[in-house]
Amino acid sequence: MPLHRLHIQTTGPGLYDVTHQVQHFASELNSSDALLTAFVRHTSCSLVIQENADPDVQRDLQAFLARLVPAGDDTSMSWLTHTAEGPDDMPAHIKAALTQTSIGIPVADGRLMLGTWQGIYLFEHRHRPHRREIVLHLTG
Repeated sequence: MPLHRLHIQTTGPGLYDVTHQVQHFASELNSSDALLTAFVRHTSCSLVIQENADPDVQRDLQAFLARLVPAGDDTSMSWLTHTAEGPDDMPAHIKAALTQTSIGIPVADGRLMLGTWQGIYLFEHRHRPHRREIVLHLTG
């Protein structure tokens, strides 16, 4: 049951495509049928499977989450009590809770069984740069 760690440098909010790195891990092992689990080891970013063809989808998703969960210095967020790490921190935790920190992807003949227009993304919710870690685990 191989385990691998990806380190992703982010530069601010957005979706960072990690599909190729994840696929590389799965294909290196030449696994026939398996389940790949990707898990991000942080509480203010998340993982999503999303369309990889039209960047407008990613922009719209980011805009939707920003409207749903505004920055902590927005007057609508005055109820927040966790504010010590800046106005983007608690909203980032909320966005991560609304999305996911772990995803499972079937693997067949060493290939991720993603749909034609699907990609795997680290979804950064913080404004300053971070070094994020994604743990990949293959079982089967």
